[in-house]
Amino acid sequence: MDIQSASSVVLQALTQATSQDSAVLKPAEEQLRQWETQPGFYSVLLSIFNNHLLDVNVRWLAVLYFKNGIDRYWRKVAPHALSEEEKSSLRAGLITNFNEPVNQIATQIAVLIAKVARLDCPRQWPELIPILLESVKVQDSLQQHRALLTFYHVTKTLASKRLATDRRLFQDLASSIYSFACSLWNHHTDTFLQQIYTGDQQTSLSSLERTLLSLKVLRKLTVHGFIEPHNNMEVMVKTKAFFFQPFHLLFAGRQFGPGSLCREKLEKTIILFTKVLLDFLEYHPWPFIPLIQCSLEFAVSYVFTEAGEGVVFERFIVQCMNLIKMIVKNDAYKPAKNIEDSKPESLEAHKIKTAFFTHQTLTEIGRRLVSKYFLLTEEELTMWEEDPESFAVEETGGDSWKYSLRPCTEVLFLDIFHNYSQTLTPVLLEMVQNLQGPSNVEDPVQMLMKDAVYNAVGLAAYELFDNVDFDQWFKNQLLGELQVSHNRYKLIRRRVIWLIGQWISVKFKPELRPLLYEVILSLMQDPDLVERMRTLISRIVSR
Repeated sequence: MDIQSASSVVLQALTQATSQDSAVLKPAEEQLRQWETQPGFYSVLLSIFNNHLLDVNVRWLAVLYFKNGIDRYWRKVAPHALSEEEKSSLRAGLITNFNEPVNQIATQIAVLIAKVARLDCPRQWPELIPILLESVKVQDSLQQHRALLTFYHVTKTLASKRLATDRRLFQDLASSIYSFACSLWNHHTDTFLQQIYTGDQQTSLSSLERTLLSLKVLRKLTVHGFIEPHNNMEVMVKTKAFFFQPFHLLFAGRQFGPGSLCREKLEKTIILFTKVLLDFLEYHPWPFIPLIQCSLEFAVSYVFTEAGEGVVFERFIVQCMNLIKMIVKNDAYKPAKNIEDSKPESLEAHKIKTAFFTHQTLTEIGRRLVSKYFLLTEEELTMWEEDPESFAVEETGGDSWKYSLRPCTEVLFLDIFHNYSQTLTPVLLEMVQNLQGPSNVEDPVQMLMKDAVYNAVGLAAYELFDNVDFDQWFKNQLLGELQVSHNRYKLIRRRVIWLIGQWISVKFKPELRPLLYEVILSLMQDPDLVERMRTLISRIVSR
């Protein structure tokens, strides 16, 4: 297919393929499908989507056809594979300039360059990385951003390859460019922090986008670029620096109102810092040991002390809780049952954790988890009021602990309680003791606190087996609370039913069941409690 003569024909077909009229659309799609295997077709597509004067929809479609062609025809063994000559020409054309003005098209071009890089870099495309490294240094704002966007997608794609030879190639790449990637990130972060105080949100947003992209590159290099990252001083120093940048960015966020583009992008950047730490911990638990202390200090200070008041946001709290949870329950950080069989690294990690989780620290964490993070929000109360059945299902949602505050809080509570039950059991029992007797229906704070404490006792049922006489508590306290008929007390009635459901498979005397059945029958008429009653009945039957 001759590029000069074919360009107008392919352009016309692409234009028709963007039509809403199926009579025009279908023949055009069929024609394009036939051209997919024609030599020169992808060179024509490249010339079309690189022509910024053409219609955006046409250029977008040209990019998509090119991207699909990489999947189907780029490999040497593929039927109708592209010739080496054409592939060489296409590779050169893809990185001639980085000046795409349309964001969506720029992203697609970056993705298709990464697809080619996955197959050809570095052996058939050794010039790609050097050109990208030079292009991210240019002064032109648009070109710098597009080159950085491409650099990220290429790095991400190369990091995802799993064959041993490919991983070694990526590790070689990481070693050679890590210092540059660090300096790039430092530069864009410092530029952003300087610009936010000028009041120019557009300029600040542009710098923040570069900060985010350079951090994404650094994340892939840090996590996947080194077999033994603890032996690389620069990697460890930079990873430790990730604990301090969120502090600056959190306070910088005060400059922007809620819902603003800058605030949204800033929060994404802060979350990305925590993702680097979580990924590093997941993939390199032993190299992470020197970072355990500062990780715990970082997460606990923001989530369980006054330091985070007024600056943290929900997703950040979730990430900090996930960081604590992963350290607490990580098997690599636990000594073997026979201490002599333990690895030195495990003993070192266990020592650090033991020194950090003092009685005072654990007590504060336990109290705040229950008294602050277990409290139902206005939104949750409204949801329960409007749709009790959906709310009950929502509370038990699968993998949501990784992303949503309530389930994440409950999972962290369970993990910490399981590992430090000796310290936390008296703390929780004291909270229960302080709430004995019926709550004042005119005091919503007290009602929410009792709901939170009962929730904690239900979650920790197995851990509390030897410390709570649940039969006695049922007769002396819980039974009476189920009989309080005031409309505002339905919050506690609902929680008590759930609590009994948690304990019935742990500790509940058979002779108390008739009494429980009477209560169940009397409450079956309450629509607010139907879903909880179903769960309780199913647990009774299963026993």
